[in-house]
Amino acid sequence: MDLDPGLTPLAGGWSGQTFLSEAGGERVVVRIYPPGEPRGVLAPEIDAAVLRLVHGLLPVPDVLEVRRPDGASDQPGLLVTTWLPGLRGDLALQELDAGGRRRMGESMGRVAGTLAGMPTLRTGVFADVDLRIEPFREPAASGLPEWVAFHEPGLAHWDASLLAALRRVAAQAQEVLDEAGRTCLVHSDLNPKNVLVDDTGSVVAVLDWEFAHSGHPLTDLGNVLRFETDPSYADAAVAAYSELRGGDPERLRETAAAADLWALVELAARERRNPVADRAEALLRERVSELAGA
Repeated sequence: MDLDPGLTPLAGGWSGQTFLSEAGGERVVVRIYPPGEPRGVLAPEIDAAVLRLVHGLLPVPDVLEVRRPDGASDQPGLLVTTWLPGLRGDLALQELDAGGRRRMGESMGRVAGTLAGMPTLRTGVFADVDLRIEPFREPAASGLPEWVAFHEPGLAHWDASLLAALRRVAAQAQEVLDEAGRTCLVHSDLNPKNVLVDDTGSVVAVLDWEFAHSGHPLTDLGNVLRFETDPSYADAAVAAYSELRGGDPERLRETAAAADLWALVELAARERRNPVADRAEALLRERVSELAGA
């Protein structure tokens, strides 16, 4: 494929290494994987395989070309996909009226529910182009209590009583998560900046699958609900998920929050602070305080 040499960076959910270009007179999106890509030389092909897996079930771009990074020649890897029109979800939420926000919440819930209906055989990361699943490395392989213990150095500024409460909350959350008894495909970063929507609020593209893995069926719903403060948006997301996968809405919320603890703890304990990490820490403090006092 002959790409236009001019690359325009795409912001938001397109990642910091994704660009708009042209090929054959058509807009395309080019994701760059530099030599030394943390996920290895197969990362572009794994991402392409995930897109092909969900194609037809969720709105995703078509894969046009894939190239592995080559450290010997210092050539980056590439994933070239079709460009899809739409407004980034986080920007759309600033413009949509109440009805549009409800429709977007419903659409996000359907995406999470569709993913939860794509079963896998075990928990883990995708290791090759056939999406073979390898177990998570420690401490993620052991459970939430071990995950919390690993990240406690990043929460050393918390007082001892709050850390003790976090440990109890993690142990209780793990018991809730163990009730699922199955795993599924997880996007793992399903939030408004990683989707495109139309002017009604309906999701027309799900982007950035680099964190996709096999995991708990309510992980993505937990991500959708994490920072959401609009009850109508959140209620619509939970109702849409429940319609697809079943379950009592309140129990779904509880389990989704438990599943989201994995990401929330990792974000809150990050050494290099940023607005998202600060927001995650504040939310984690709030949740731990509420649950510990319940």
